[in-house]
Amino acid sequence: MTTQEIDARAERVGDAVAENPQQRVRWSVPIALFACVLLAFFDKISIAALFSDTEFQQALGISFDPARLGLLMSAFLFSYGISSMLLSGIGDRLNPVKVLIGMMVVWGVLMVLMGMTRSYHSMMTLRILLGIAEGPLLPMAYAIIRQAFPQRLQARATMLWLLGTPLGAALGFPVTLYILNTFDWQTTFFFMAFLTLPVMLLVLFGMRHLNVSRPAAASVSKPAIAERKQHRHELLRNPYFWMICLFNIAFLTYLWGMNGWLPSYLIKGKGIHLEHAGYLSSLPFIAMLLGEVVGAWLSDKLDRRALACFVSLCGAGLGLAVVLQLQGTYSVIAAMAFSTFMWGAGAPNIFALLAKATSSKVSATAGGIFNGLGNFAGALAPVLMGALIAATGNMDNGLLFLVVMALIGCIILLPLLKKY
Repeated sequence: MTTQEIDARAERVGDAVAENPQQRVRWSVPIALFACVLLAFFDKISIAALFSDTEFQQALGISFDPARLGLLMSAFLFSYGISSMLLSGIGDRLNPVKVLIGMMVVWGVLMVLMGMTRSYHSMMTLRILLGIAEGPLLPMAYAIIRQAFPQRLQARATMLWLLGTPLGAALGFPVTLYILNTFDWQTTFFFMAFLTLPVMLLVLFGMRHLNVSRPAAASVSKPAIAERKQHRHELLRNPYFWMICLFNIAFLTYLWGMNGWLPSYLIKGKGIHLEHAGYLSSLPFIAMLLGEVVGAWLSDKLDRRALACFVSLCGAGLGLAVVLQLQGTYSVIAAMAFSTFMWGAGAPNIFALLAKATSSKVSATAGGIFNGLGNFAGALAPVLMGALIAATGNMDNGLLFLVVMALIGCIILLPLLKKY
């Protein structure tokens, strides 16, 4: 989800929505949203750092079962995707700031309960509930930014809070591993719950001057029913749209596969000590952040969206293929960082590619199908990788799955290289 989606949604609001007065343009708003996204990503991926912890496994009664451990991540992603699609309009009906505060209260309670659970099935249930509770976060952020900033500033405001995703991955793993190594697995959940309090205060402070109102139904310009159906039918018959959707499946499979198994792969697959895995596991995600910045700049300069996406995923897969051949700690991290950098370079381009290939009149429909398929397929990555690892007893086979998916994604995109 990027600024292109925000721009598409802003187009549907039209000229009837006037620019906000200057006193409402406060950069504390996207900063507060950045903290929310950062916290949510901590909650989302922190459990992956516990997969290789013996005490955590024993507490859940599963030992090192990669398939069941991976399912804890996949279950979250399934519920997250469903919640994001079904509850995405809640910010248009209710005050999104109040909804956001309520969501964070639920996050904190669920993290405390996770720290107290001693059952795999209870942990699974809590992960599903967390996915439902976090699913509406991005729609809430969209609604808040759209009403808090004039259209000419929405892109910059959106990009500011979107940085919480790669930084959340870069910081979440080392912080969790440090707490785990210093205290115990329960404390990792309690610490995440504690972080909810300062983030809530930041939201209350940063948005204290924000007057978020419900959009009037009359202000939204809607196309005629017949015209809307025609554009929808054209979208569904557009082969390039479906190629981009399939490419996005491969693209997000890489992301969630890495988020789910990177710490355990470094520890068990490459024999990197826990104390080192903490900060080393953050380096690939820092590289991913740098890749997003470089990729966005190059993309705007060259305007070759399909080629940028192709090179991005191709480089990401190549980097992982090199990782499989290496053993030295720093060479493994360097190759991994190259892979994630290349993936990050494609992230700003994929939604721009979708915008090029589809009509703005069906941007909501296109974006819903695009994101829904990507999230559901990405949710399968951790559990499929876990099943491969369990079946073969080799951590490398989990990573090999991502290499194959990257290759498939690149092949799917070939027909679009000259057109877009």
